[in-house]
Amino acid sequence: MTIRINGSTAEIPGDLRVSLLDFLRDHLHLFGAKKGCNQGACGACTVLVDGERVLSCLALAVQCDGRSVTTVEGLAPNGELHPLQKAFIEHDGFQCGYCTPGQICSAVGMSQELRRGVPSHVTADLSEDSVSLSPDELRERMSGNLCRCGAYNGIVAAIAETYSETPT
Repeated sequence: MTIRINGSTAEIPGDLRVSLLDFLRDHLHLFGAKKGCNQGACGACTVLVDGERVLSCLALAVQCDGRSVTTVEGLAPNGELHPLQKAFIEHDGFQCGYCTPGQICSAVGMSQELRRGVPSHVTADLSEDSVSLSPDELRERMSGNLCRCGAYNGIVAAIAETYSETPT
């Protein structure tokens, strides 16, 4: 059984109880995804599995057999920062930086949800084919990612600049 992680193939560990987060950190030495709460409440471990947001502390590595996983390290191939990573720097979207990789992966996944027209709890018109990234939409969609330092203004500004036509 194998997983594609950031474009490379990796063998799934023999112990089927290993979480995706522990596999990434302990077996593959990819330390971008953080172990915050280890119970799916903080979002620090967010990665993309086939382009969708996943809390890697709650997923088993074996569940990703044959799938493609992207960590924050995979968003910056060849050292070229992703536009959202650049925006986080420009808008001071981090203080300690612990939650930043999860915030960035979550926002990238959120942008793909918006492109597909996936509604959120605050989406006003469910009959529309597209959803615009209003300030309320952005905050609702990112509500599963916590920042203990309180860098939310910079985080919101970075995401808005990268993914909406009108920065909030």
